[in-house]
Amino acid sequence: MVDEMPSSKWISASLLVLLLSLHPGVHAFYLPGTFMHTYSPGEAISAKVNSLTSIETELPFSYYSLPYCKPPEGVKKSAENLGEILMGDQIDNSPYRFRVNVNESVYLCTTDPLTKEQAELLKKRARNLYQVNMVLDNLPVMRFTEQNGMIIQWTGFPVGYNPTGSNEDYIINHLKFRVLVHQYQAQGDVVVTSEDGVAMVESDRKSGFQIVGFEVVPCSVKRDPEAMSKLKMYEKVDSVNCPLELEKSQAIHENERITFTYEVEYVKSNIKWPSRWDAYLKMDGAKVHWFSIMNSMMVVFFLAGIVFVIFLRTVRRDLTRYEEMDKEAQAQMNEELSGWKLVVGDVFREPCCPKLLCVMVADGIQITGMAVVTIVFAALGFLSPASRGMLLTGMIILYLFLGIIAGYVGVRVWRTIKGTSEGWKSVAWLTACFFPGIVFVILTVLNSILWGKKSTGAIPISLFFTLLALWFCISVPLTLIGGLFGTRAASIDYPVRTNQIPREIPERKFPSWLLVLGAGTLPFGTLFIELFFILSSIWLGRFYYVFGFLFIVLFLLVIVCGEVSLVLTYMHLCVEDWKWWWKAFFASGSVAFYVFLYSINYLVFDLRSLSGPVSATLYLGYSLIMALAIMLSTGAIGFLLSFYFVHYLFSSVKID
Repeated sequence: MVDEMPSSKWISASLLVLLLSLHPGVHAFYLPGTFMHTYSPGEAISAKVNSLTSIETELPFSYYSLPYCKPPEGVKKSAENLGEILMGDQIDNSPYRFRVNVNESVYLCTTDPLTKEQAELLKKRARNLYQVNMVLDNLPVMRFTEQNGMIIQWTGFPVGYNPTGSNEDYIINHLKFRVLVHQYQAQGDVVVTSEDGVAMVESDRKSGFQIVGFEVVPCSVKRDPEAMSKLKMYEKVDSVNCPLELEKSQAIHENERITFTYEVEYVKSNIKWPSRWDAYLKMDGAKVHWFSIMNSMMVVFFLAGIVFVIFLRTVRRDLTRYEEMDKEAQAQMNEELSGWKLVVGDVFREPCCPKLLCVMVADGIQITGMAVVTIVFAALGFLSPASRGMLLTGMIILYLFLGIIAGYVGVRVWRTIKGTSEGWKSVAWLTACFFPGIVFVILTVLNSILWGKKSTGAIPISLFFTLLALWFCISVPLTLIGGLFGTRAASIDYPVRTNQIPREIPERKFPSWLLVLGAGTLPFGTLFIELFFILSSIWLGRFYYVFGFLFIVLFLLVIVCGEVSLVLTYMHLCVEDWKWWWKAFFASGSVAFYVFLYSINYLVFDLRSLSGPVSATLYLGYSLIMALAIMLSTGAIGFLLSFYFVHYLFSSVKID
């Protein structure tokens, strides 16, 4: 939630004050672009532009792919982290320059006559609802529109628009900026916090203005290109109001010359610098999030009741009666066994495709660990949206280094199934390559589509090789090291012997996989509401920062997955079905099937503006990766808890 950020900042600030009190000689540190900047009146500051984005196509393009004014020093790209590049961000400098606390109206440039290709491209971008994403002092520009009597908040402004009932397309060529500033008075040594929640001490902070808001009103204004082209860049022009008449707006035509201007107004604000992101992170529907959690808790308690009945009324009762009998009575009971006790000689029989099972469980644990650590850090405020791309970068780094745990788990399960460490290297290799390999293939296909469209969302070839180097130089070696540790760990011995001849499984009226597939509806019920907000954040360009809610939902999801898999495993054993290994995995892992179906539903009913087969292919490709990760994660949780349950259950039975 939004108010989770300040709490983490207070914690980090308190810790820093405590450390400084113990070590007065400590010097403060500074991370460029991270901590607050105080500007002097009249100080120049430039805005930056990110890729053009659209909720209709999901294909980002460079800002300068359109005939916009360019800065006099030339276009220069800003340094981008791994996450920004993967998300398709391309941050460049722009000609928009402001003087702090100086209100002015400025001329930028007049373009050359538009060629046919440029005019058609502008019209296409305008009709596809492309947005210009501008950033000032690390704050995205924000605009407000009124729809059905409600004020809607957006980030970015449109390239152009096509009015209802008109065949003309109009370009946004005049921007009315409103910059909110907070006047800061220096008061000696102070403890300040960054947008990432990191605290520091500054003793030389100057008085001045801090930028705490960046708003825009986009306009289309028709000007005389001959008169305007005589002006130089940054010369002052008269301020104008956004015209309501289409005759006074700038239409997009071939051979048309377009004049770009902007004006800026500074407004003093009581918003303090650490709270300036609150306006972006405000998310409606907090009650909906609580409803999601309450819904999940109801499912948890329902399944917990079933588990309680199984353990206390059924299993414990049978085991207590069995232990109270003498040997002759036990021998007689062994001949009259029924239910789960009948499969005592087959319950630990090796499943089909054991190597694949070990690999999928190991990759699932790796993904789960990555998700838990990432969400915890984000909930504590360490992964602020002010640091673009850091969330995705952190997830990739965590996944790489958690390969050591995946290798350990995969080889440990392999040793348990096979009773020997022979073949552990192939298990570790497959663990390191299974999930990343599938993702790599899907991304390569999607990337070829983006390359064909010349989108900034396409991953550069150099980054492809960088990712491969990280994969084979970090993840693979760590996975092999984890596998080596797995071979040296204490073995998990089965509590009962396995018969040489497998027991015949009684026939059923309905296939057991139908029950397994239906079991996925319960875990899905715990997360589908939160899934809507996550998909909206990814595909509709909204900020998602309710990681506190997400952590609670994740915790409940783990519990539900364990309970569902445990109950399904016990039900299969009761009907003498000893092939429980894969069913335990897919009992909870089948939630991915419903996640993918929900993604398709979201595409059809909530992303109605998404147009074209290319956009749909990109959406489905990324949704498939998400569903696969969820299947591996939830399946691994359900399998390991079911294995522990079965091992505990049959370790209490002494049958010769």
